[in-house]
Amino acid sequence: MSLASRIKDAAAELFVRAERRGAFRKLPAFERDLRDYPELAVLAENHQTIRSECESLIASRVRIPGMEELTSYTSGGIHQIAWKSFMFKSGTFIEENCALAPKTAALLRGIPGVYTAFFSVLEPHQHIKAHWGYWKGFVRYHLGVMIPSNNTDNKCWIRVNPEAQARGGDRAAIEQGETYHWHNGEAVLFDDTFLHDAANDTDQVRVVLFLDVARKMPWWLALLNRLFLWIAHQEKSVREVQTNAKVKVV
Repeated sequence: MSLASRIKDAAAELFVRAERRGAFRKLPAFERDLRDYPELAVLAENHQTIRSECESLIASRVRIPGMEELTSYTSGGIHQIAWKSFMFKSGTFIEENCALAPKTAALLRGIPGVYTAFFSVLEPHQHIKAHWGYWKGFVRYHLGVMIPSNNTDNKCWIRVNPEAQARGGDRAAIEQGETYHWHNGEAVLFDDTFLHDAANDTDQVRVVLFLDVARKMPWWLALLNRLFLWIAHQEKSVREVQTNAKVKVV
C-alpha cells in the first residue's frame, strides 16, 4: 500500500470518529434543507440553463465515457452497468469538457469547495447496487437535471441507510433505508459513506448533476480535510480520471 493510501485510510477513520464524538453533525438519510451550503443554491436557481446544456450534450455526437472507463480503481462492481459520466471537475477542471457546457461550468467555478462535479447519466432500467462511499470529508449533492416524467411514477430513486456505515457490512441492510425520488430542479444532500443504492426503472435516460463538496466542519478539521484531499488527488487513480474523462466527438 502506498504512503498516500495509508494516509487516506487513517484520515477516513479520523473523520468517522470525529463525527461519532459530535465534532460535526451526522446527516440524516437525505438533507433537503441546504441552508448550511447556501453557495449551492445557484445551481437549482439555474436549473433550466443546466438542463438545456445537458440536453444538447445528450443529443450531440459527443461520446460520454462509462464510469468503468474512468480509472482502474472504478472498474468492475457497481460500475459494470450503463452508467456514464460527463465530468466537469475531478480535483481540477477538465477544460475540454467544460468548453462543451460553458454555462454550467461557469456556475461550478463560482462555488468553493467542489472537488468532483459531473453529469451522472444513468441509462434506462439500470440498478446501482448497494455500496458505501469512502470519504466522510465530503457531502454529496444531487440536482435533478433530466428526470423522466419528473418522476410522477416514482421509478427513479436513490435509497440510503444512515445506520449502515461500516464498509464491508451487511449490504442487505439497504432494505431498511429511506428512499428519495429525484425531481427536476430539486436538490438534495447525503453522506455517501452510508450504505446506498439507486435505480432508473424508466424507459428514458436519467441525469443528475453530481457534486462532492467539502463538508462544513470546525476549522481545524476543515484544514486537515483540505490537506488530506490534496494528498488523495495526487494518486494515480485521480490523474487517470482527469485523462479518461475527456469526452470524444464521434
